[in-house]
Amino acid sequence: MNYTKSEKYNSVIFTFKGKVMGGPDAETFHSDIKSLIDQEKTNVIGDLSRVNFMNSSGLGIMITALTSLRNAGGDFKLCGASDRIESLLVVTKLITVFDHYKTLDEAVEAYQE
Repeated sequence: MNYTKSEKYNSVIFTFKGKVMGGPDAETFHSDIKSLIDQEKTNVIGDLSRVNFMNSSGLGIMITALTSLRNAGGDFKLCGASDRIESLLVVTKLITVFDHYKTLDEAVEAYQE
C-alpha cells in the first residue's frame, strides 16, 4: 500500500496508489492518522483515484481511520473511487458509512460547508 500525504484548504489528503491490501504500511498509515488527531487535524480525505485493487484488509484500514477520526470529532471522506472499488463499497454497504465524492475538489469543498 503506497500513499502520499498533502494538505489543502484545512484538509489532509492521503492519495493511495496501486493495491490497498493492508500489510506493514497499514501500521504506518494508522500512525499517521493518530499523529493528525494529536495535531487536531481531523478533516481527512482518502483519494482512491489511483487505486486499482482493494481487498477486505484495505477496507478495514479505511474503516479504522474513519472510526478514529470520527471519535476525535472529525471525518474521513473518500473520493475518486473507480467503478470497481465503488461496487466493493456498495456490496459491503460501506457506501452508506463513508461520505464519498467523485473528485478531490468536491471532497475538499464538503469540509468547507
